[in-house]
Amino acid sequence: MKKKIKEVIVVEGKDDISAVKAAVIAEVFQVNGHAVRKNKSIEKLKIAYENKGLIILTDADYAGEEIRKYLNKNFPNAKNAYIPRKNSIKNKDIGIENAKPKDIILALERARCSFEENLDSVFTTNLLFEYGLIAQKNSFELRERLGNELGIGYSNGKQLISKLNKYNISFTEFENAYNKIKK
Repeated sequence: MKKKIKEVIVVEGKDDISAVKAAVIAEVFQVNGHAVRKNKSIEKLKIAYENKGLIILTDADYAGEEIRKYLNKNFPNAKNAYIPRKNSIKNKDIGIENAKPKDIILALERARCSFEENLDSVFTTNLLFEYGLIAQKNSFELRERLGNELGIGYSNGKQLISKLNKYNISFTEFENAYNKIKK
């Protein structure tokens, strides 16, 4: 059974996400390489950083180290996981996407990641339905306003359930934000 990681794991690209998810159960965020400096990734990562913590897992090459430095500057308490070049290379290509699951797990353990038990999710489809956040005329607008209030951005119903549970948003925090947007 795969272990569940509490922190959000930050990687460079989509192939890295697949490699990490083959090893562990975790929220994985891709920064699209050096584009992290130009897009809104930092704003999105702030919420995860504050609520769950971050583990930076970038490639063992120059670009990966530059991205790691940039992220560490913005998130000084983030944990750093490293996979040696020899364990992440394939056909002269260095990258997390080339690492074996056991090497990814070892790197995360060495970064002192926090493991969680797979508990039932607090937020469910039924709960969102009760609050009118799905299958109602104004659900889209409510989800958009709630996402903005919580600082997690717009989501469809399924994505909202995932974000609420993965970012450890408490029911009280959810209810306060919901009541605020309903005024």
